[in-house]
Amino acid sequence: MSQLFDINKNACINCYACVRVCPVKAIEVKAGQNYARIIQERCVGCGSCLNICPVNAVSYRSSKKEVLELLNTGAKVAAICSPSISGEFSDITDYRRFVQMIKALGFTYVCEVTFGVDLVAQEYKKLFEDFKGKYFITSVCPVVVSMVEKYHPDLVQNLAPIISPIIATAQAVHKEYGADTKVVLIGPCIQSKEEAKLYKGESLIDENLTFVELRELFDEFNIKESNFEYAEFDEPIGYKGSLFPIGSGILQAVDINQSLLSGNIISSNGPDNTLEALEQFESSIELINRHFNLFYCEGCLMGPGTSKGGKKFIRRTMVVNYANKRLKTFDRDKWEKNIAKNTKNDYSRTFTIDDQRLPPPSEQKVEEVLKAIDKELMGKDSGCEACGYSSCREFAAAVASGLAHTDMCLNFSLKNRQEYIKTLRATNEKLAKTQEALRESEKKARVEQDAAHEASETITTMLKKLPSAVVIIDKKMKILQSNQSFIDLLGDDALEINDIIPGLIGADLKSLIPYNIHNLFSYVLQNNTDILNRDIHYKENLLNLSVFTIKPNSIVGAVIRDMYAPEVQKEEVMKRITDVIDKNLAMVQKIGFLLGEGASETEQMLHSIIETYKESNARKGISNKKEE
Repeated sequence: MSQLFDINKNACINCYACVRVCPVKAIEVKAGQNYARIIQERCVGCGSCLNICPVNAVSYRSSKKEVLELLNTGAKVAAICSPSISGEFSDITDYRRFVQMIKALGFTYVCEVTFGVDLVAQEYKKLFEDFKGKYFITSVCPVVVSMVEKYHPDLVQNLAPIISPIIATAQAVHKEYGADTKVVLIGPCIQSKEEAKLYKGESLIDENLTFVELRELFDEFNIKESNFEYAEFDEPIGYKGSLFPIGSGILQAVDINQSLLSGNIISSNGPDNTLEALEQFESSIELINRHFNLFYCEGCLMGPGTSKGGKKFIRRTMVVNYANKRLKTFDRDKWEKNIAKNTKNDYSRTFTIDDQRLPPPSEQKVEEVLKAIDKELMGKDSGCEACGYSSCREFAAAVASGLAHTDMCLNFSLKNRQEYIKTLRATNEKLAKTQEALRESEKKARVEQDAAHEASETITTMLKKLPSAVVIIDKKMKILQSNQSFIDLLGDDALEINDIIPGLIGADLKSLIPYNIHNLFSYVLQNNTDILNRDIHYKENLLNLSVFTIKPNSIVGAVIRDMYAPEVQKEEVMKRITDVIDKNLAMVQKIGFLLGEGASETEQMLHSIIETYKESNARKGISNKKEE
């Protein structure tokens, strides 16, 4: 079965109005799902959701395109119109112009379902008068039939085994105009789109337009009453079947006894009455002892395929006025001939059980849901019905069955919302305090950042001005920072790279220095053991290398001095003489006890050498400056 009704999830506002009016709870709203969804196999096609939706999120399957394609095939196409058409089109002053308006769309014939009502009404009269102890429910309303098949399967055998008036009309039209004639039903019912699919052959209805769809076609093709002349409906013409849209009209069509005292039929219409009637028929028919004539809508006057906002009693009046008007010129002889022509048609039908009743959830699950929504102490039939269910227990059962979720309970949702607001308020207060603390931390961090930036600039400046070469590398032997002295020491290749990558940042140290040097860096990285004052020959220079750990196994730094540089030579000579003095002094201290004052004389001699060397260098420096 194709999707008859659909809910646009983008338009749905989750108001649960459709859930509240659905008579069989065929609409689910799952947790985390922000829209309602129609469960097609459970739907009975009543259209209650369509009429109640405040944002027009519900739609039904349109047949306009298929009908227009059918009219363009060149085949004979007959429109069969439900008798409630007079109540729907109260704005059209004369039904005879209405016939011409429909033909203007391309229909070959325009007939009334009224004649089909007459045929079916006679079958009901036979059934009711030939009473054999079994009570029946009329099967003229497809919604009632679907409801029985799906939710009261034990009553399927009590559905009157008689086809509906629309099928009887299709049979009569095919007999009148040929089996090749296509038939399009125009009526107020949407579920009839599904009913028509059950029949083939002479009972076939090819397409089905609602009154709303017909109005839309009139607008699309600019068809207006004022542009057309009078024309009568095509044969076969009906009789009292025109009263069918009014609940008991089918009974009046053939004068079936409706007396409260002597009659044995109860007529009822409307959603609530229909549901109650089916429940009581199933539970108490032995006590009621009556046939039931049921219409889910308020007769066919207020079907879901009619225009919204229609007024029931005005429509009822229009139907009665139309019937009286037709009867003034009614040709009874011709009607009887047409009835006789269709007497031998097959008006029987069967029904199929399609049980959609859900197994009741366990009492434990229901109690768990009631406890979750704080309703475990509610009475069995108590509830506000805001969720769409008649009681809290019924709602809890729907939640347990997966058709609803706890947030649909208004009281529960409001309570949660209030608690959420309290929590949110407390959280906001904490957040405000946290934000203030964060602002203070940001101020401190900004000061520290500025200090760090200043220190970084100072260190960078110092590195640049150091005469010794300095380089810092990471664990992958990539240069993180180096100074100009290091770049100059490496030579022309490094200078070229520096033009492209200032400071050689990111350059691979292994590609810039020989193996015996970078191997020292690798050793320090791996062992976290510093190498200090290691003399190494590099090119034509003698280098003094100190490699030290900055961050264990991650960052290593090095200071490299060119021992052939004049300033380094002077510094190194003094340093090493001082080292000699220190070493000799230690030795002298050890033998001082033996040599006495000889040690003192040796120390004075060595100090004299150092002072003489320093004064000589100082004089040379002054002399060089004068010469410059």
